Amino acid sequence: MNKYFTGLLLFLIFIGIYIWGSFARIPFADCVGFVLTVEKGEYVTTATATSHFLYVNTAIAIKDIFGLNGIEANRILVLFSAALSVVFVYYSILSLKANVITSVVAATIFGLSFSFWRNAEIPEVYSYNCLWISLFFLSVIRSFYTEKKIYIILSGIFLGISLWLHIQNILLIPGFLIFIYFMRKDRKEAVLSFFIFSIFFISLFILNYFQGLPLNSPYSSDQGQWVEDSFKKTLIQYLSDFVKSIFYVIYNYTIFIFFGIIGIITLFKNNREIFFVFLVSSFFVYGFSTFYAVTDNYVFFLPFNIIFAIAIGYGMMHRQKIFRKISFAVILIPLFYIFSYSIVGQTNKGKAFNDFKSYKGGLSYYFLPWMNDNKGILEFIIDKKTAPEPVNWMTISAEEYAEVLKSKGYTNKEIREF
Repeated sequence: MNKYFTGLLLFLIFIGIYIWGSFARIPFADCVGFVLTVEKGEYVTTATATSHFLYVNTAIAIKDIFGLNGIEANRILVLFSAALSVVFVYYSILSLKANVITSVVAATIFGLSFSFWRNAEIPEVYSYNCLWISLFFLSVIRSFYTEKKIYIILSGIFLGISLWLHIQNILLIPGFLIFIYFMRKDRKEAVLSFFIFSIFFISLFILNYFQGLPLNSPYSSDQGQWVEDSFKKTLIQYLSDFVKSIFYVIYNYTIFIFFGIIGIITLFKNNREIFFVFLVSSFFVYGFSTFYAVTDNYVFFLPFNIIFAIAIGYGMMHRQKIFRKISFAVILIPLFYIFSYSIVGQTNKGKAFNDFKSYKGGLSYYFLPWMNDNKGILEFIIDKKTAPEPVNWMTISAEEYAEVLKSKGYTNKEIREF
């Protein structure tokens, strides 16, 4: 089967999956703030750690071009970004000389992994961010595996663009610098790639500086002291964070972790240059995501998850006998989530957790990636409900969004369904 037709088919399948599971109502997360900004149509003019300049402005552009509301503009951006990310992971594995079937299965494992699938179902920045990061990794791989030097330049462009989506991507800079070093034989393209990337990076600071913001504004926020708090944990907390990070990997990739480990070992033997690019990139992303002092830190692992999915594909490529025996298990991934949800729901702790988090969907919010029947934050504030934990940082934006909708003629009954 033609690899490009297969890529198109993969895109259509996953955009169908993600459309089916897409959020029914705006969920409990930072996303209500994004939807509000897009609904108001106010283009973001600063690039801070929480403004997500490129995501919000792209969504507003979609809204203005197609005459949509803020919710649907965000939905379209997320759905297309997510499906395209799966396709680019497929092409990345294919570029490592894997066959089409192996590449499709590994990309499907990534597309159905909990963290990525969940973020494909809500109006958040991470799917769009994965699109650019997957393009960056694809370009890095092709720089090593093809004679086309344009991919060296594209690597710098895609990573530079990604900084305008999420400043966390500065954690990939060490890996990028190692990549540039390994590309030194193609000095012209390597220097140009680094130069273009530097322009994108420096422009963040220039944009903010001329609007009166401090120089550290691209990687700081006035909404919390998360980085500072990350260095104030106890040893037990750090150990707990590490154990939790392992659980994230297991829940995302289950039995396919075996192939990821094989892929890492085999890549080290076969191509140490690209191995070290991925190793350094993974080290900083995984370390930061593990110990970052936020409750939803699972989303910050997504760049690492892309790398690990590529490693899974590479491992499958070199263990074809085992791969052929268990490749069918990829279609059972959704059943694994349902099974985990059911098992935990039968335990006393699971029942207590479900009751405590019932305001946002309970256990299903944490164990099932699809959001097509989720509880919404707007119905929560319209019905004047209360939560057993602080959620004011979300409800403030929700209340403002409700007022914007009321000014457009929507009733409380209609707003509850948004």
